Amino acid sequence: MLTRLLATTSAMTMIAGMAAADYTLHIVHINDLHSRIEPISKYDGTCNAEDNAAGECFGGVARVATMINQLRAELDGENLIVLDAGDQYQGSLMYTTYKGDAEIEFMNAIGFDAMAVGNHEFDDGDEGLAKLANGVEFPVISGNIDVSQSNILAGLVDNHVVLEVGGQRIGIVSALAADTVETSSPSDTVIFTAEMESLAADVAALEGEGVDKIIALNHVGVNMDMAIAEGIDGIDAVVGGHSHTEFSNTVEGAMAYPTMVGDVPVVQAYAYSKYVGHLTLVFDDAGNVTSATGDTILLDASVAEDEAIVARVAELAGPIEEMKTQVVADTSEVIEGSREVCRMMECAMGNLVADAMLAHTADQGVVAAIQNGGGLRASIDAGEITMGEVLTVLPFQNTLATFEVSGSDVLAALENGVGQVEDGAGRFPQVAGITYTATLSAEPGSRISDVTIGGAPLDEAATYLLATNNYVRNGGDGYSMFEGAANAYDFGPGLETVVADFLIENAPYQPYTDGRINMQ
Repeated sequence: MLTRLLATTSAMTMIAGMAAADYTLHIVHINDLHSRIEPISKYDGTCNAEDNAAGECFGGVARVATMINQLRAELDGENLIVLDAGDQYQGSLMYTTYKGDAEIEFMNAIGFDAMAVGNHEFDDGDEGLAKLANGVEFPVISGNIDVSQSNILAGLVDNHVVLEVGGQRIGIVSALAADTVETSSPSDTVIFTAEMESLAADVAALEGEGVDKIIALNHVGVNMDMAIAEGIDGIDAVVGGHSHTEFSNTVEGAMAYPTMVGDVPVVQAYAYSKYVGHLTLVFDDAGNVTSATGDTILLDASVAEDEAIVARVAELAGPIEEMKTQVVADTSEVIEGSREVCRMMECAMGNLVADAMLAHTADQGVVAAIQNGGGLRASIDAGEITMGEVLTVLPFQNTLATFEVSGSDVLAALENGVGQVEDGAGRFPQVAGITYTATLSAEPGSRISDVTIGGAPLDEAATYLLATNNYVRNGGDGYSMFEGAANAYDFGPGLETVVADFLIENAPYQPYTDGRINMQ
């Protein structure tokens, strides 16, 4: 009897131990690929074949595929999910030419478990997102957009998804930046709610279904991600995108991977296919995270490219290669166009593009030009400048727009432009024919001073003829003061053509900044 009792007690102890066993989940993730189907240079633009062969390039979907498949092989039998935090669309000639077909094909080839809607998935309207959601073989989710009124999107985007992984249910909730109505082109039938509100509701819904392991897969930017991690109970980890934030435990100046907000880990994997993130979570039996570790993995030349994907990329690249390789000018220095600079201060690429717009329209009486920093998508390295590089910088197929506006609206536009510098917002105003001082510590509405336009102090009562791109002229990035502008013409030449022509006329081009924007 004693022997039987001891055996029973031992078995019960084992069962109790098994019931309380930890559960480990590996989250492999990317974000903001932005159509970098081909490898990228150190300036985030498309890398040429010679530099790639020399081992000087990064990323590209063939390396993303290799690394994700390598992690799958290394972790064979373990619990693993692959997530994308949005913005597959827009950023290279691959998107300009194939309008999402390439991104869809390679996402399916790699095999994701879920994807968050990014703002640029709306760049071709509701139809662009519908094409993606219909084309991929996994859920595309976003909890704070109601698409039920859209006859194009209804039924295609879920609030959240539950993945069955290793006998456990993993809830994935998601939010998209609520200012997408300003930064992209969703229709009026797409209704946005506040990010925090929708996420809290979706977490509560999942918890009501008994799901106790919940990941927020967001496209809202790192500042909002941190607020979400702090402010919403029930979220176990935040996998983000939108702000292109570098997380790394080896890169100086990067955010720690993961960055802990209380007990909640927050991660991103920069952008442009340069990194794959790998977050390892350990949960206790109650669904609480007891350990969060990992890092981003740099996809440099040491990561082999998947041969089948390389061959398919080459097929897709063939028809556009001739245009990409057309040399339009050369430059002795890098033309700085990174978001870290052009969304915060005067930058050489901003000056180039704004100068080109002004030069093209000066004979029409235009006195100044404004270019949103978010419309500049890459730097250009020293040496020959190809049309492909110009199109990588300006991938949105924007057209040159001219319009009349009051001096008070110019002032309001500059105020809007510096209103979200701390978030790296794309509205930052790069200018030509204008100088201004921005005091970010001042109260909103009084941050802009010392404005000159056309070489004279700004007169708020005067009327000025300005140039910009059609996106900004129609109120994009918060420039609503331009929507009702007089004598607006939005159908000028493509902005990439304007800049290419300007480079040809000014070759060799010497990049510069001249203090036209004074940040304080």
